[in-house]
Amino acid sequence: MTARTLDGIDVQGKRVLVRADLNVPVRDGKITDLTRIERLSPTIRELSQKGARVVVCSHFDRPKGARVLEMSLAPMATALGEVLGMKVHFADDCVGVQAQQVIERLAPGDVAVLENTRFHAGEEKNDPVFAAELAKLADIFVNDAFSAAHRAHASTEGVAHLLPSYAGRLMQAELEALQSALGSPVRPVMAVVGGSKVSTKLDLLGNLVGRVDVLVIGGAMANTFLASRGVAVGRSLQEGEMHDTARAISARAEAVGCVIVLPVDAVTATEFRANPPVSVVAAGAIAADAMMLDVGPATVADLVARLASVKTLVWNGPLGAFETAPFDAATVALAHAVAEATERGSLRSVAGGGDTVSALRHAGVLERLSYVSSAGGAFLEWLEGKTLPGVAAIGG
Repeated sequence: MTARTLDGIDVQGKRVLVRADLNVPVRDGKITDLTRIERLSPTIRELSQKGARVVVCSHFDRPKGARVLEMSLAPMATALGEVLGMKVHFADDCVGVQAQQVIERLAPGDVAVLENTRFHAGEEKNDPVFAAELAKLADIFVNDAFSAAHRAHASTEGVAHLLPSYAGRLMQAELEALQSALGSPVRPVMAVVGGSKVSTKLDLLGNLVGRVDVLVIGGAMANTFLASRGVAVGRSLQEGEMHDTARAISARAEAVGCVIVLPVDAVTATEFRANPPVSVVAAGAIAADAMMLDVGPATVADLVARLASVKTLVWNGPLGAFETAPFDAATVALAHAVAEATERGSLRSVAGGGDTVSALRHAGVLERLSYVSSAGGAFLEWLEGKTLPGVAAIGG
């Protein structure tokens, strides 16, 4: 995936429509995590300093084409102003007279945020009329919302065909990180994939098998693979109907020279709660009434040892039920080993996906990997090898 960047373009005095992702977590009316706004700020600041009249648009939550007061972007506009250290104007609509009037009053360097694009049904339908209304507001379009690039919506894909279009700095950074991880990586490449169900990550596993040298399977997905090989997994969560699929993935991996790594030991308990009595057993010795809730120390040691020869790591999904102690131990231990290898310069590490970001934050290494994507669904679809409409529309 390639895209036109902001390098060398003249934005002085021009209206630049920036598609951001201001879909930030909110609790009791207050923003609880500014990460997405902070990551967006370099693009906004650069355009402002170059004299652009910056117009930011975004969705928030799922109003389904209706105006919902609790889903207004007004608080996000205030937060963006605080992050930028400047006044940010706000328009009570994202198209039409109200938006136009706010934009007309902007001086070069000023910034405005438009109201939630999803207040209009035409946004999610990628309605060409709605896309044209957005395009009327600007001279240039900049997409800086990789996290929404897997959606072919009016503000992510439709408007890009109507204006000169470019990738913002966050989008550019995401694409460069992903290209370095799977597009043209330094080999050997290891992927760590966790999660509860094989059925939800079939496309991901199918794509990675053909593109990485080592595929580590953790989480409850590992139970399904172990059970498909005749290993007793007790009461562990697993998908019996996916055994044939797991065997087919294993066979394809063997055919293309991809090594699949499964747990060799497990941390088990008879009940899933915080700090229950646990046992560490070999993967083939899980008791009939027990559940594997984390991979064991021997598995972690094996994975850490493999890092010594790996040059690129892609990580999506925790190794165990990391939200509940002590089943976070393996994920935390591997996260620290990955961070240390990254800091030594021996490893390029790229991670992403909601649970992965939470797990790395829990481990305290979020800033120590080469790149951690907060893109969620877009990151997963990219790992699956799918074309992302928002990226294709601004392709170089």
